[in-house]
Amino acid sequence: MIALGGAGGALLRYGIGRAAQFGGISFPSGTLVVNLTGAFALGFLATFLLERTTVSPELRLGLTIGVLGAYTTFSTFSVETLNLLNDGEWAFAMLNVLVSVTGGVLLAWAGQSLAHT
Repeated sequence: MIALGGAGGALLRYGIGRAAQFGGISFPSGTLVVNLTGAFALGFLATFLLERTTVSPELRLGLTIGVLGAYTTFSTFSVETLNLLNDGEWAFAMLNVLVSVTGGVLLAWAGQSLAHT
């Protein structure tokens, strides 16, 4: 289930990341969108599947570790931020860190909160 979910998550990451990348600027908006939506989805699913459903552990792991593990892209975020720094794009680098980390934590909380309602 994890491997199948991972394949689906990788395809989602690629498609959504490309669709959300603004053309003509160096800011990695595609990765930012993937990381923020992935933080929300994981916050929601990790809570909802454990506390509000009786899905099998295999399905839960396939969705959380498989799909969302392949979908979220923290390693890509790190390299893209480093590339921005290396290119002298300090403002974009700091914006990427600030919005990714703060937004990710807030959206994970929002997903968890939604799962509790």
